[in-house]
Amino acid sequence: MNPDRTTPELHHPIPFNPVPAPLPVVPAGGAPEVTTIVLPDGRTVTGYTVPAAQPAPLTVKPPVSRAAVNIALGGIGFAAVCGGLFLLTAFITALTAFITQLVILAAVIFGGWIAVQVFGHRDHASGTTVNIRKATFKRNHFHG
Repeated sequence: MNPDRTTPELHHPIPFNPVPAPLPVVPAGGAPEVTTIVLPDGRTVTGYTVPAAQPAPLTVKPPVSRAAVNIALGGIGFAAVCGGLFLLTAFITALTAFITQLVILAAVIFGGWIAVQVFGHRDHASGTTVNIRKATFKRNHFHG
C-alpha cells in the first residue's frame, strides 16, 4: 500500500497456464470407446466412457468365528480333564471305603479282645477273692 494512502493500489490477477491433465492410458486392445450424448437443449457432448467404479471386494469371513473355535477347544480340553477328574474321584471313593473297612476291622478285633478279657474264664489263683460274711444291711446302707 502507498504510504500516503491517497491513491489505492490496484492488483490485477495474472492468469497462468494450468498444467495439462495427463492423457488417459490406452489399453493394449486399442483406443477407449468415444461416446456422444445429445442434451435436451440441443448441445452435443462427446467424450470417453468412464467405467463404473468397482466396489472394493468384501473380505471373506471364515465359516466359523474364532470365538466359537475357542469355546469348542475349551470344551474338548474340559472333556479331556473330566476323565482324569472321574478317575481321581473314583480313587478317593475307593480310599475312603478302604479306610472305613480298616476302622471296622480294628473295632472288631479290639472289641473281641475286650470281650474276651471281660467275659472270658478267669483263673481264680491269679485274682483276689473277697468273702463278705458279716455284712449288715440296715435301711439300705451297707455296714461292714
